Amino acid sequence: MTTNERKPLESVKVKIYFQLQNPRPRNVKIKCVSWDNTTRQWSEEGCEWQGASAEGVCACIHLSSFAILMSRNPEHINGLDELTYVGLSISVVSLIISLVIELTVWSAVVKTISSYLRHTAHIHISLCLLIADCCFLASSNPEDLPEMWCRIFVVLKHFCYLSMFFWMLCLSSMLLHKTIFPLHHISKNAYLKFFLFLGYVCPLLIVVITFVCYDGGAKDKYFSGDTCWLRYVGLMKGSIHTFVIPVGIIVFFNVFSMLVVIVKLLDHPINTDKSNENENEKKAAKTAMRSVILLTPIFGVTWIFGFAVMLIDLTAGTVAFAVNYIFTLLNAFQGLFILLTTCLGDKLIRNALLKRLRKNDPASTTDSSTKLDSTWKQ
Repeated sequence: MTTNERKPLESVKVKIYFQLQNPRPRNVKIKCVSWDNTTRQWSEEGCEWQGASAEGVCACIHLSSFAILMSRNPEHINGLDELTYVGLSISVVSLIISLVIELTVWSAVVKTISSYLRHTAHIHISLCLLIADCCFLASSNPEDLPEMWCRIFVVLKHFCYLSMFFWMLCLSSMLLHKTIFPLHHISKNAYLKFFLFLGYVCPLLIVVITFVCYDGGAKDKYFSGDTCWLRYVGLMKGSIHTFVIPVGIIVFFNVFSMLVVIVKLLDHPINTDKSNENENEKKAAKTAMRSVILLTPIFGVTWIFGFAVMLIDLTAGTVAFAVNYIFTLLNAFQGLFILLTTCLGDKLIRNALLKRLRKNDPASTTDSSTKLDSTWKQ
């Protein structure tokens, strides 16, 4: 339908249904346009695309000749790649420092079964994240990599990131057990066997089964040659879900564990002196806040934003861009956050490290006064 003059009319609301021959690729923008006889060009003025992946509606408030235009390339977020590379580089250095510190002060801080298991989990989490981040940086330019190396990096990233989360699950399950059943003890060997099985065998089985099911790790089946990462085809479609589903379950469990710990921390005796009630509440609130800060990086809670990144298309605009920036900031620098919280944020490790660096100065190795630290003890 056409008119000689292209003027908006309040009473005119045109909706044209366009059936796309192929589904709209992810993050690719589609524009609804009409022909402007004055400029002799297509214009978006007065038109809006209200489309889905296979079919859409071009809604306009004027009469003219209508069409839809699809961009050739996906939407790109300025500065996101640079931010990712800087964050991962800092994380790699931070994780190396974390591992060196853990090994340096090991004999000074590992005094109980709980501390042994906790620091063991910290080391394995840092090691898995370190290898995964290095593989991510090595595959940052997929177009320059042979297909075989791209496949190898995808397998390593798939396994190491999964293993990191399963070790986080080990840590959170131990914390939850100590919080709910403080008097129930399990031997160190039993705990360690459970941790090794959960931390390495489970992710290995997931990776092997996924690799075999997707044509033996074939390109454009198991992984994408454009990103050197698992493929996302759609909701519940693609190899990426063999990573997303286990991670989602683990993050949900870790958040639950955090909530249980926080509730336990805020649970103080009823017969408290009223004159000190406000002060006790403030201390409990500070302890709970400290717990959240310390546990969030090591429990992988920041990866919640990754689910939003996968679900929200970049064509959504400002919201999608904000979610991508937040996810990148929180997770590219995860190694730095782990260094700050699990190493430098631990009083025992700080004191032991200072004692090692300054041998002439007496260093206290007393435990932290907060209730959070007491949950790790037997």
